[in-house]
Amino acid sequence: MSRILNITILLVLLVAPIVAGYLGKPFWFDVFTRIVVLAIMASSLYLLLGVAGLASFGHAAFLGIGAYSVGIPAYHAIYGGAEWLASNNGWWHLLLAMSVSALFAVITGAISLRTRGVHFIMITMAFGQMLYYGLISLESYGGDDGLSIDLASEFHGLNLEDPLSLYLTCYFSLLVVLFIVYRLSSSHFGRVLTAAKQNEERTNALGVNPFRYQLLAYVIAGMIGGYAGVLSANYSLFISPAMVEWTRSGELMFMVILGGVASLFGPVIGATVFIFLEWVLSRFTVFWHLPFGLILLAVVLFARGGISGLFQRKNA
Repeated sequence: MSRILNITILLVLLVAPIVAGYLGKPFWFDVFTRIVVLAIMASSLYLLLGVAGLASFGHAAFLGIGAYSVGIPAYHAIYGGAEWLASNNGWWHLLLAMSVSALFAVITGAISLRTRGVHFIMITMAFGQMLYYGLISLESYGGDDGLSIDLASEFHGLNLEDPLSLYLTCYFSLLVVLFIVYRLSSSHFGRVLTAAKQNEERTNALGVNPFRYQLLAYVIAGMIGGYAGVLSANYSLFISPAMVEWTRSGELMFMVILGGVASLFGPVIGATVFIFLEWVLSRFTVFWHLPFGLILLAVVLFARGGISGLFQRKNA
């Protein structure tokens, strides 16, 4: 049953936006693009939360790093200055986003992974907020007001200014990310992370240092997050410090928990349900976070394993 659900969601994500585009419903095209971008971001968090058991509350920082890696070079390509940085070349944006994300992950991860539990949550949130206030101080790039992107990333043979091309790029990127996360989680690397999540002292006693594996997982998740940031910037053509605020990290965590922490497709299901719930509830009240919080609480209390776990139990 859960496998059927996973395949159904992937097919709907592939077909529905294309149908919406042909029917002249650009709103739904935008909704599905946002779902897929957030699903990529949530899948990177799943590698930490679901596989390694590391609840990072600053994961949205990587989304912001990726987005600003598009916005800042595009800004200088139009208005001049920083010639070494100015470009709308998509490969340069990707290189910048993933390398800066990796560097940020190495530095913050090496410090954060010295702690556990609530201390790890708080220190990752602290690093995310440091980046948030750092971006606010960049008045040249809009500061708190953000920055509009006038030039989308250019890839040879790929036009990201076309909504369909951008969506298909995001969709197939999601498939690649899911495959990467699946291969990592089912490999020796993933088994060490799972063992450390269950009992870190016993893993150390077996002669395996989990810190190196956890740090590498943190860096990989950060790089995937930076890639999602590049896609997000090309989708919204706008960047702002709000992208890295701790509430955004909380939303990503909600998506993983809602879909199912123990399921590879949990982040995809969670992102899909999250966006549709946000849309439905916001039509009734601006305080949609309250009923959504109650729904999430109900899922945690009565549907252990999230939505995907609920379907697995029905199938059993």
